[in-house]
Amino acid sequence: MTEGTLKEPSLQDSGAEEVEQEFGTAGIAPMARPSKTTRFFMGIVSWAEKLNLKYARFGNPPVYDNAVFPWTSEIEKAWPDIRIELDRVLLRQSELPAFQDISTDVKTISTDSQWKTFFLVGFGVKSKQNIQACPKTWAAVQKIPHLKTAMFSIFEPGKHLPAHRGPYNGVLRLHLGLIVPEPGDKLAIRVKDRICHWQEGKALIFDDAYEHEAWNHTDKTRVVLFVDFVKPLGFPASFINWALMNLAIFTPFIREGLDNHKEWEKRFYAEAETLRNQ
Repeated sequence: MTEGTLKEPSLQDSGAEEVEQEFGTAGIAPMARPSKTTRFFMGIVSWAEKLNLKYARFGNPPVYDNAVFPWTSEIEKAWPDIRIELDRVLLRQSELPAFQDISTDVKTISTDSQWKTFFLVGFGVKSKQNIQACPKTWAAVQKIPHLKTAMFSIFEPGKHLPAHRGPYNGVLRLHLGLIVPEPGDKLAIRVKDRICHWQEGKALIFDDAYEHEAWNHTDKTRVVLFVDFVKPLGFPASFINWALMNLAIFTPFIREGLDNHKEWEKRFYAEAETLRNQ
């Protein structure tokens, strides 16, 4: 895709496109995980990824036509309410966690504090207090079938994520533009060979198992609603994907992330309560 406003591929294109997903990213080594359980699980994941490519119900394009997912329009309609709740969250932007402070595997691509997060649900586990703070956002994402993760993804000025791929191709990703200060060359995401630009109130759905990179070279903050949902698959891939999604929560790197978020959440809301009582 050339630079400019995102042009969605047609439904015919999405089914016909040759699949060229790589199962790793050059120059980025995965974090070592010595657990035998983890190594066994990741071996199954590698096998399942190939099955997911074969049984994908809507093909395997890097970027999807939003018409494939009719519920997308309902998410876009909710964006003004979501933006209001985001603005309240950003009043304490400096206290929000960097992504790698929650999920340590993110350290392979980000080690600074310029990528901040505010999770509503991660890997299917809800953050009750964050949901209470953003009830309309939570109501909106409930329209997404098989939702796994939803959060505000905050790119502070100058942030650039290097080329990388997601950990597993059994999910797809949605970005809903919430704060997009300057849609142009300085602010974009590349998915495989397509450069896409976020727009406020508009959804972008892509497969993060393709190599992608994102950047904010402006002097303002960029925020999207970041959602992962289960990729539509045919049987038997759908069953195996379901099993892996439910087993993943028991792996050390997922449990570690959930524990990290729980500890941050306690501190964040304890400080808020202290301020209210002063």
